[in-house]
Amino acid sequence: MNSPTTPRVAPGSATQRLMRPVQSPTNGFQINTTSFSMSEAEAVERAQQGDGVAFETLYGLHKRRVYSLCLRMVGNETGAEDLTQEAFLQVYRKIGTFRGQSEFSTWLHRVAVNVVLMHFRKKRLLTVSLDEPLDQEERDGPKKYFGTQDNLLAGSIDRITLERAIRELPAGYRNVLVLLDIEGYKHNEAAVLMGCTIGNTKSQLHKARLKLRLILKTGRTEQST
Repeated sequence: MNSPTTPRVAPGSATQRLMRPVQSPTNGFQINTTSFSMSEAEAVERAQQGDGVAFETLYGLHKRRVYSLCLRMVGNETGAEDLTQEAFLQVYRKIGTFRGQSEFSTWLHRVAVNVVLMHFRKKRLLTVSLDEPLDQEERDGPKKYFGTQDNLLAGSIDRITLERAIRELPAGYRNVLVLLDIEGYKHNEAAVLMGCTIGNTKSQLHKARLKLRLILKTGRTEQST
C-alpha cells in the first residue's frame, strides 16, 4: 500500500511522460512550460500529494543544474543523463520525506550528489583512495595549506577548457574538486558525503588541484609512477 505522501505514477500521466530518457540541456530537451505558473513551494506541496504536473514543474526548474553537477562528477554526457534521470526518480520516490527544513534546491542537490557517489561505489570507480596518506614529498616538503584557494586556478581560464580538464581527472579527485571548489560544499559536509575525514578531503583537494594544473599546462594527466 502506498504511503499517503508517496506520489503514484499513473499510466499516461505527466510524471510518467517525464520518466523518459533525459537529454542534456544542449541537446534540445524541452518540457511543458504551461506548468511553470505555480511557485516552487506550491509545486513541492502538490507533488507530495501525487500531482505529476507539479513534479514536472520541479523537474523543469532544476534539471539543468542537476545535469551539470552529474556531468562534472562523471565526466561524460551519457552517464550524466542516466544519473540525472536516477536522481529525479529518487526525488520522486522520496519527496514525501522533504520537510522544508532547508531549501528544496539544497535537498535536491544532496540527493543528486548521493546518487552519483553511490554510482561510483557500486561500480568501484573511485581509483583514488580517500584514505590515501600524504605522499612522502608532501610530508617532508614545505608546508602546504590544504583547502585554501588556488589563485592560479581561480584566474581567467576558458570555461570550456577548464570543464574538459576536470573531466580528465581521476574519479576520486574529480568528485572532491567538484564538491568543494565548484559546488561550494564545506570540508565537513564533503567528508560526510564521501565517507572520509576532513583531513582527507583537504589532502585530496590539494592533490586534485595539482593534477588539474598539470592537465591545464600539458594537456595530459601525470603518468603513474
